[in-house]
Formats: sequence, structure tokens, C-alpha cells
Amino acid sequence: MGKYQHEVYLHDRILDKLLLWIIPRSVTPNSVTWLRVILTPVVVYVNYVGNFHIGIPLFLFTAFTDAIDGSLARTRDQITNFGKLFDPFADKLLIGSMMVLLLFQHVNSRVAYTVIAVEIVLMVAATVCRLMGKVLQANVWGKIKMMLQVFAVCLILVGMTSGNTFLFIAATWIFGAAVAFAIVSLFFHGI
Repeated sequence: MGKYQHEVYLHDRILDKLLLWIIPRSVTPNSVTWLRVILTPVVVYVNYVGNFHIGIPLFLFTAFTDAIDGSLARTRDQITNFGKLFDPFADKLLIGSMMVLLLFQHVNSRVAYTVIAVEIVLMVAATVCRLMGKVLQANVWGKIKMMLQVFAVCLILVGMTSGNTFLFIAATWIFGAAVAFAIVSLFFHGI
């Protein structure tokens, strides 16, 4: 596999060339995951109070730490079982918190309940597998699901600031697609 012990994806190589090289070696992927967990309540609060000029970029930055920690782990050969388990938890905490904040107000309630139910199923499946000694980790389907969810949340936030209700409809459809990718991810033993 070349200089890497783990599979490194194209986006990892791109991030490595553009951004990761400036991150000190003392910053571990798990510390970036912890940053996402710590920033999540701040993101939720800032958006809850309607300060979207700070809230939207802060949400995007916090969501982007998911790409950073994964790429750091793969390109620096720092993949850990803790990271495999905690990284998806940090994602679900961020996205789940924002979904609870936004979905029931701006998206069809059936879609909102479905999205949240699927996330709960994924968390339960990961916990059961962990108790059985296996760690489920994110796979390509789960990564696509996460990107779709981030995009949908952004559409809702932008729709709230602009008053464009079409963005809420688009977000609803994107959340529906994210549910489909979540189910596929689960069938391929990922989260």
C-alpha cells in the first residue's frame, strides 16, 4: 500500500496536501474528534439563538472536523479502536443535535422521525457490536450519509436566514436520501 499502513482515499491525499501538513503532529485525530464534541453545544446554542452569521460557519467548521480527523488518522497511521467508535458518535451528536433543533420546525415530521429513528438504530447496532467485541466503523455509505446530512442542515439554516422555504423542501429530500445511505451503510456493517 505504499507509505501508508491503512487504506488512504483520494480525499485524504487531497486534504493532506492542502491542509493536514499545517496541523502539528502533536494534534491527534482523537483530539480533533474531541474538539467536535466540545464545539457541538456551542454550535447548537449559537444557531438556537439565531446568530446564523456565526452559527452557519461554526457548524460547517465543526462538521469539517470529521473529514480532518479521519484523514489525519489514515495518512498518519493513527487509527485507533477508540477513534473508530468515538468518531461516529461525535458525528451523530453534532448532526443529531442540529436535527432536533431544526427538523421538527422546518421538515416534514415523518421525515424527521425517520431520520432520528435510523440514527438511533445505527447507534444501537454499534453498541451491540461493540459489546460483542466488534467495532463498526464509518464506511463510504456512512460518509455519504454524513455529507448529505450536513448539506441538508446547511440548507435549512440558509433557508431560515433568507426566508426561502424551497430550501426546506430540498433539505427534506436530501434527508430522505441520507436515510437510504444510512440503511445501505448498516447492511455493509458500517455506521
